[in-house]
Amino acid sequence: MGTSQAGKLQENTQGEPNLAHQSPSGHDPVMAQSPLRGSLSRVSACLAFGTLPQDGAKPVGYSDTPKLPDSPWRVHDVARPVPKVLQAQEAGKPPADAVVLFDGTSLEGFSGNGGKANWKVENGYAEANKSGDIATKEAFGDCQLHLEFCTPSPPKGESQGRGNSGVFLMSRYEVQVLDSYENKTYADGQCGAIYGQTPPLVNVARKPGEWQSYDILFTAPRFDGEKLTSPGFVTVLHNGIVVQNHTAILGSTAHRSLPKYGPHEQAPLRLQDHGDPVRYRNIWIRRL
Repeated sequence: MGTSQAGKLQENTQGEPNLAHQSPSGHDPVMAQSPLRGSLSRVSACLAFGTLPQDGAKPVGYSDTPKLPDSPWRVHDVARPVPKVLQAQEAGKPPADAVVLFDGTSLEGFSGNGGKANWKVENGYAEANKSGDIATKEAFGDCQLHLEFCTPSPPKGESQGRGNSGVFLMSRYEVQVLDSYENKTYADGQCGAIYGQTPPLVNVARKPGEWQSYDILFTAPRFDGEKLTSPGFVTVLHNGIVVQNHTAILGSTAHRSLPKYGPHEQAPLRLQDHGDPVRYRNIWIRRL
């Protein structure tokens, strides 16, 4: 909580008393055990100590605390907007503010070669079928992404020729999808890699034919005109385990060459058709 003893007066940096947030009895901290009781009204006491009562819609906080570094807000700022309430869902279920990209019935939210996304859709999944990559009709930047995928069973091929696909953030930055279960390949090409750049921290690939999940937190790169001012960053959980931890992206994904950045705006999410019948389901995204 950051207060040394609930319900007691504390000296602030200006030598004036502040009150802890909660009294031992659970009552309003402003009046509980306060020597001002009976001499000031409840609200005026709150204002005197830089806090407002905790009763319903009224804000609670302080107006005389130090400002946070590089921020317009003070510590426990009474004026700072509080987060909106969002109902938590079961693991993997789309939150109320998510954009559901694929619910198992239609690829209406995607386009493909020639305009239409032509991947096979059946039994709640979409399957790459050598018709080309598909990309969302909407553009995205900073985001939280959830999707589930399944590599073919029985497996065919080896190395990069076995269950290969990819999740391209902003159509440029690939989180590799591959059958990495007992399948030897180069480190930065394994499932969960930032392809050609950063291997996954661990290999948590499941057997071919078993459904797997990605939960991705992505911060888009920033540009000032032609100049890169901040790289992109990505955190990836593969089957619930962190395999990329706020990894800096070095540039657009490339094969056998160095990644490079070029200025761009928000862009669609792209799913790669590498020629293998990889399946996807339960795809949703939240703008951050």
